[in-house]
Amino acid sequence: MYIDVLVIHKEYRRSMITPQQIRGARAMLGLTQKQLADASGVSEMSVKNIERGSTPDPRVSTMLAMKKSLESAGVEFIPENGGGPGVRLRKVES
Repeated sequence: MYIDVLVIHKEYRRSMITPQQIRGARAMLGLTQKQLADASGVSEMSVKNIERGSTPDPRVSTMLAMKKSLESAGVEFIPENGGGPGVRLRKVES
């Protein structure tokens, strides 16, 4: 059980996105906070609070739901790799 918790925590930390990445992804896609909330199955207030940074430790399920929705809509999240975390539109294969 302890190992499972460590694996889940490691996966979460690796897939963590920042409030700035969420705002940026939403802006690139032209989504409102309400649209992201609806697509993610979370409350609009959760999106607002997370983007503002006023939720210091948001639920893992909320963050993963928003990340999945934004990725499904066409963005890629770039992890911290020395240049800071980022976000970009996924390249469309032609």
